[in-house]
Amino acid sequence: MGRAARAAARTLALASAEQKTSALKAAAAHVRAASADILAANAQDMVRAKADGMSAAFQDRLALTEARIDAIAAGIEMVAGLPDPVGAVIESWTRPNGLQIERVRTPLGVIGVIYESRPNVTADAAALCVRAGNAVILRGGSDSLGSSAAIHRAFVAGLAEAGLSPDCVQFVPVADRAAVGLMLGGLDGNIDVIVPRGGKGLVARVQSEARVPVFAHLDGIVHVYVHEAADLDMARTVLLNAKMRRTGICGAAETLLVDEAVSATHLKPLVQTLLDAGCEVRGDAAAQAADARVKPAVDADWDTEYEDAIISVKLVPGIGDAIAHIEGHGSHHTDSIITADQAAADRFLAEVDSAIVMHNASTQFADGGEFGFGAEIGIATGRMHARGPVGAEQLTSFKYRVHGAGQTRP
Repeated sequence: MGRAARAAARTLALASAEQKTSALKAAAAHVRAASADILAANAQDMVRAKADGMSAAFQDRLALTEARIDAIAAGIEMVAGLPDPVGAVIESWTRPNGLQIERVRTPLGVIGVIYESRPNVTADAAALCVRAGNAVILRGGSDSLGSSAAIHRAFVAGLAEAGLSPDCVQFVPVADRAAVGLMLGGLDGNIDVIVPRGGKGLVARVQSEARVPVFAHLDGIVHVYVHEAADLDMARTVLLNAKMRRTGICGAAETLLVDEAVSATHLKPLVQTLLDAGCEVRGDAAAQAADARVKPAVDADWDTEYEDAIISVKLVPGIGDAIAHIEGHGSHHTDSIITADQAAADRFLAEVDSAIVMHNASTQFADGGEFGFGAEIGIATGRMHARGPVGAEQLTSFKYRVHGAGQTRP
């Protein structure tokens, strides 16, 4: 599997943008045409999930409908419409000796994607990797094995129709956890990057055991800081969306920080807005004093990703303290400041060391589609070249092309 992927990656890296676009469009058409087969496989996965007592939320992530399959195909088409990053000249310059140097985007090679219950990741990951000229080895969750395999069969049929090798997108067809271990080991040097997409247990294992670079985030401990110059109505609207639009996604706010300077005017309305929307609030003494429904926060709350309708609330003396709190308790994922003071916003954006920092915007925009990437293979919080949403462009590296006219070095 690894050697076949490496060989496919070599040919895919040289494929034209037009051929890759045609392949993706064909893959989308084949996914739509295979809707009945995909739904049949998904029905079997759903029977097993129910028999195993999986939660309603898990079953919802697993379930496919005709509309969801059409959305999967539309997502592939969206990626097909993205500019091809491979071969793009990032920068060029001429040296005094006449050498012309270009920095040019190149594929990473072979990407291993390990994911859990969402079968749509099969198509998202495959499309992004093909767009960026990378071969990919997909290892889906055991609970979605049938659904993911059916989507994979349809996708590679599209590749073949456009003259690309089906080995460009490979799928591990077994539930054996040993397969994950082999991928984390790099398949004898044939995997260049691992991308995990799933819960903390999966991501923690990948980050602990991987012998190749990893694009991932472990926690999404996301903050909204309401600065002393924040407009209350804006703060209330943005906060409510950041927390409650979808509480289980990694961009959902988990901690609200409020500046002491506006505690008398902003704290109580913000807390009440959350409580009235059905959000449990765990707060410090000031937050508890603002509303009797607030539960006391414990130290662990500042370090917790709730993934639920729960938020921790704390009063901070000023922007420096807010930044220090985020540095001490955040996960370098996404953090937002609400303020009308541009200087304060600039300081926050410069000093908060997160993959995504926002000003006057909901943290739920932490998403590759919302960034205009078409889709994302995940969100990375490390310090490698890919940070934040990982789309097609982030799945490339670069090389230097040097053009001379016979120069030699003295």
